[in-house]
This record gives sequence, C-alpha cells and structure tokens, in this order.
Amino acid sequence: MTLPLSRRAFIASTAALSATPMLARAAAPAQPAPTPINPLVRQRADAQVFRHEDGYYYLTGSVPEYDRLVLRRSKTLAGLATAEEAVLWRHEKSGPMSGFIWAPELHQIEGRWIMYFAAGPSGGGEDVFRIRTYAIVCDGPDPMTGKWKVLGQFQAPWDSFNLDSTSFVHRGQRYFAWAQREPGIDTNSNLYIAPMASPLTLAAKATRLTIPTLDWEVRGYKVAEAPAVLHRNGRLFMTYSASATDARYCLGLMTADENADIMDANAWTKSQQPVFTTCRETSVYGPGHNSFTMDEQGRDILVYHGRDYEAIKGDPLFNPDRHTRVQRLYYKADGTPDFGVPVGNGAMPERFASAANPKLLLAHEGTRLVAGNPSLAATQFRQSSGRAGSRSVMLSPILLPDHYLVAAKDGTVTLAKDDHSGDFAMRSQFVRFTDSGSRHVRFAPIGVRGKALAAVDGRIGLANSRSAAARWLAD
Repeated sequence: MTLPLSRRAFIASTAALSATPMLARAAAPAQPAPTPINPLVRQRADAQVFRHEDGYYYLTGSVPEYDRLVLRRSKTLAGLATAEEAVLWRHEKSGPMSGFIWAPELHQIEGRWIMYFAAGPSGGGEDVFRIRTYAIVCDGPDPMTGKWKVLGQFQAPWDSFNLDSTSFVHRGQRYFAWAQREPGIDTNSNLYIAPMASPLTLAAKATRLTIPTLDWEVRGYKVAEAPAVLHRNGRLFMTYSASATDARYCLGLMTADENADIMDANAWTKSQQPVFTTCRETSVYGPGHNSFTMDEQGRDILVYHGRDYEAIKGDPLFNPDRHTRVQRLYYKADGTPDFGVPVGNGAMPERFASAANPKLLLAHEGTRLVAGNPSLAATQFRQSSGRAGSRSVMLSPILLPDHYLVAAKDGTVTLAKDDHSGDFAMRSQFVRFTDSGSRHVRFAPIGVRGKALAAVDGRIGLANSRSAAARWLAD
C-alpha cells in the first residue's frame, strides 16, 4: 500500500519533533530486554517459568504427547520462545510411569535439581488416570546437561489421584502444595499443604486448604488443582485452577497473612469469584495452570497456558493448543494482585500514566478514550510497528484489537477501527520518544507537527510536545 505521507515528509516531521531539547536527549536510549511475544511457547501447557540465581530463565511444561519431561532456558524471558529444548526423561516402557506424563515443575532443593511430575501407567482405560506424583533428580549442577534419574514417588497421605505439586519456602520452612482426590469426598481434586521432611516425604499431617464447591469451580468437573504461591505485600497468595480444561478453566485465589500459621486452613481466605477467566475480546480461552516469575526489570510476571480458540474437537486434554503465555501482574491499592484479563496474542501490552498526574492513565471506555483508570484491562495498550517507516508505531487497546488511536489536526484523538486506507494509516502513526534517564515517553503524531499525545482535562488529546501533560510513564 502506498501512503499519502511521503518518506521526505515523514523524515521532516520526526526531525522537527526531535529538535525540541527534551526529545533530542532521547535520541539514543539504552537497549531494553526484548519484549516477549504471546504466545511465548506454543503447545506447552501447565507452564512453569522461573528466573534462577544463575541468571537464566527456565521453562518446562506438559508436551502434547504427554510422554517426556523437557526443559529450556534463556538469558531473557523473550528468548525462551526459540531456546533449544532438552529432553530430560521419557516415560518408562511399562509400570506406573509408562503412560501420561503431566505438569512438571523444576526446583532446586538442598543443592540438587529436582523435577516433580505426575504420571500414570499405560494400557488404556481408566487405569491410565491412576495418576501419582514422582520426581527425577539431576546428578550435576547444570540441569540442561546433567543426567537425570528417577528419585522416587511422593508419599502422599492417601494412595489416590494426585498431581500438580509445587514447593516453596516460607519463614525458613519448605512446604509442599498439591492437588489430590481425598477418599470420602466427592470431588476430582482438592488442595493440600504440608511442610517437607525430604523432597518426597512430609514432615507433618497435611492440611486440606480448599474443596471446589463454588459454581465456577465445578463446571464440567469438581476441580481445585495446580497451586502456585506468590509472597508479596505482607501476604501469601496461592492461585489455583478450577473446572474442566476447556474454555471454562480459570484461576481462583487464596490469601493468607505472611505471619499466620499457613497450616491452619482458617488462615486462608478464598476469593468467591475467579480472578482470571476466558476473555473473548482478546481471544484467549481457558487460561490456567499458572506460575509466577519476574521480568528483567524485576517486575512480577504471570505465566499460564490458554488456547486462542474456543471450539475443541474431542477431549480437551488431548487438544495440543494450550500455549504458554506471559503478562505483567499488577497490584490493586490494597496490595492484592490484579490479574486483569488474558492479554491476547502479540507483544506484551503496556500502561501509560500521565507524568503530570499519575492517577490519570491512557484508557478507554468502549470506543471512547479517557484519562482515568476504569479497569486494568481498559488501560492496557499494545504497540505495534507502524506503516510509515521504521520509527512509526501504532497503539491499540487489548480489548479492541482492531481499533487504533488516531490523531486529527484539530487536536482530538479518537479510537477508530482500522479501515486499511492510506488516510487511516497516516492518522494512526505516532513516533515514540523516550526521555533520557527516565521512563517517560512521548507519542508524537506524524501528521501533526509539534504536538504529542496528552491527558487534557480528563480526556485524551494533543498538547504541545514540550508540555508536561505530553509525558507518560510507561509501565
């Protein structure tokens, strides 16, 4: 497509903008870590990503064939997408670990690399779902190159279906949390916790933390599984997954004070509503089985799997398209996590708060742009490459992925659906400048010289590019 804006006009426009003293200092910002693109890794369900003290990110997850344990690593979060993957162990030819291999998690315990996983026997029928938890252990310091062997079976309180184990240390004590079917309780799985005596044994009687009873926990199956623990803001947050593994799959949340006796089930408060669910606007279905990590800047990242379509043929457990996805985890004013919605395919979105008034964010209510904070999802915008040269960008809200910000010469900025015309291409192009030594950014429309995107009187419009109102804090 040929744009009405010529290359000469584009260069002249950006040169004029760069001539302002503030923008000139931003000509050569430090190179940030690459931005992860969702889905991060295709066909890797039950994903665990963590950043180890050796400086690497490690990723493992269930493969569609459920026949092996895999691991990849990268110096950057985004690099996991193309990192070489090692096969650590394959299911055995016969016996209790010869069938499906589920939900691995990698941990370093007492100086050894240990990977927990769930497995069942081969042979078909209901017997393949005789799932129990096992562990393999590495013989050396490098989990990618060391030799792995079976360490043994987790000694669960009952000889019954159990899976999705995780381990964490709190106040000097290592704990084990997992999902299990308890005899006498009519559910598929409940959540349990106990201190650990060794990597495979418990040091005390297990505590049942929760039984799935709420309507969103029992859709298709009565499930509470895949616990993941995050310690922030004076509290322990434990996410878990609920319901069937199709589009009904979702995340719940339990919370305990960091100083409470976490072995007391009454110390935990369960959210009465799911905290992370299918989002049709962003086309992510059945988000769940999460873990937590941090990005290169030390900001919390939510890791989870989800499909990018809803209709599934056959058993959803055997659908291969549960992809590993990542996104920023934000926090509410009271210190609790705000999960928002699954952000959809593409680069991870950002939020932009006005430098003049950080309570005012670039946001939208439907197709109307506002300066405010209506909800997390309504303040998340994805930047994509523009169509008028290498420096141009376009901004789109995650809830309206076919709409973009467009600027007019009268100073108004609106959200408009892309009609793929040359006129739209020109009006939707901005140049992003970063102020040197800060996280402040400016978005200058290439069709309106000397102006930049700004929060003006509770609305989004254009202001003088030197104005404080035209500076945004990118987060």
